Amino acid sequence: MSRSHAGTTVLITGASSGLGAEFARVLAARGASLVLVARREHRLTELADEIRSTHGVDVHTVALDLTAPAATATLVAAVRDRGLTVDSLINNAGYGMHGGLVDADAARLDEQVRLNVAAVVSLTRAFLPEMTASGRGVLVNVASTAAFQPLPLMAVYGATKAFVLSFTEAVAFETRDSGLRVTALCPGATRTEFFDVVGTESAAVGRLQTAGQVVTTAMRALDARRTPGAVVSGGINRVGAVFARIMPRWVVVPMTARFMAH
Repeated sequence: MSRSHAGTTVLITGASSGLGAEFARVLAARGASLVLVARREHRLTELADEIRSTHGVDVHTVALDLTAPAATATLVAAVRDRGLTVDSLINNAGYGMHGGLVDADAARLDEQVRLNVAAVVSLTRAFLPEMTASGRGVLVNVASTAAFQPLPLMAVYGATKAFVLSFTEAVAFETRDSGLRVTALCPGATRTEFFDVVGTESAAVGRLQTAGQVVTTAMRALDARRTPGAVVSGGINRVGAVFARIMPRWVVVPMTARFMAH
């Protein structure tokens, strides 16, 4: 049974497209008010107008680069200025880069770690007290099936998602008695703008899912009586995640490298 989010406020990062926009639509349909965060203000405005028109909920937008210095403090201030309390947080913003580490742009690598790791930790810590006090919402940190094994040619991206998975599973245990429902969402290849940023679809392993399929999987897990600390979207992806965890690294890493280089 679908849980209502009426009377709650959900903050979603990376909300201008892909999984973030899909989460926004689904949670608005369940009655939630939204705070949409992304860099592209015009895309946020378009999505906010669509959601207000379709679902009649309050939608606030904050155009912000989460890799900027003091980005979390800026976002918290924007939320407070609007008189809002955050019940749910969807940490969706993130990106990857394809290619060998030796050839990677150092500044972009640093930015990737700040967005995929530091922003997730900082925002989770900033809003966790009010989310656990409310006990009515969800915390979803978007990881990836990349989290389950080292990822040659996307070494930093894979490592950041392994961090998100480990971090979220620990937070889920710490907050297990609060009523907050916590999960790390681990999609495989998904038809979003992710591969436009990566620069190649060679990083896609297996059949691409839609954003709708991934978010449906996440919401089904969050609606369940016992919320898992992590949820993998797609049957084949779930098998692959189990395989990656039980097989020796000397088997998994070369196999993954071949997939990434195809």
